[in-house]
Order: sequence, then structure tokens, then C-alpha cells
Amino acid sequence: MAFFKSAALATTLLASAFVFSAHAEDAANPWPEGAKPYIISPADGATVKSPVTVIFGLKGLGVAPAGVEKPKTGHHHLLIDTAAPSGEDLGFAIPTDDNHKHFGGGQTETTIELTPGKHTLQLMMGDAAHVPHHPPLVSDVVTITVE
Repeated sequence: MAFFKSAALATTLLASAFVFSAHAEDAANPWPEGAKPYIISPADGATVKSPVTVIFGLKGLGVAPAGVEKPKTGHHHLLIDTAAPSGEDLGFAIPTDDNHKHFGGGQTETTIELTPGKHTLQLMMGDAAHVPHHPPLVSDVVTITVE
């Protein structure tokens, strides 16, 4: 009987070591090479009319709704006329306001009302709790002009 208890303990420890190893690997290299969100439309430099449809792309990762913790996934946040959080702000949830739109349902496009003039758009991925990933995953900034 002692053998079976020892075997069960050894199996549990081995499985735990495997899970820890997988998480340690994720922490050391959390994203596949080249993983990045991007804005499909509108194009950088475009002149558009409001409302503006923004279509999101994501390379090398999966989309998971807010509240779902799954490795190598996240959900989009659209940053409008504001810089992406950086430094200490990366440890906190992305705000919800007119400049930070959350797509916790896993959405990959939206239509937004913008005033006439120049605007910047940028995507930032967030985890299950809307906190930016480490390292942060952000798209290039797209600048548009609204007529």
C-alpha cells in the first residue's frame, strides 16, 4: 500500500512540476514571436466620416472574453486620442472612459462616433481582468482625419 501512496505522490509532484514548468516558460516568453494586435481598418492617414467602423486584427494570439483565463489570449481595448499605459500603469486595469473602449466579449470590430478633426487609434490587449499584458501588446498608432 505504501508503494501506491508513493507512486501517487510521485505522479502528483511530476504533474505539478510540468504545470509549473509550462507557466515558467510562459512567464519567460509569454508571446509567440511576432504576436501583435493591429488595426485592419481604417488605414493610417485615412480621411473618414463619422461614425467610423474600426476593425481589429490579432496576429499570433487568440481572443478570449474578459473573465476567461487562458494562456496566450486576451481581449482588445481601443485607445482613442490617448497614449497606451506604460510603466507602473501596466499593473492596473485599463480605464473605461471615452478614450478607452473595452471589448471584453471578444469583439473584433466596433463603430464609434468621432468629432471632425484628427484622431489617433491604437489597440491594446488586456488579460481576463482588463490589465495590460507584460510585456504590453499594442498596435501601431493609426491617425485618421474625420470630415
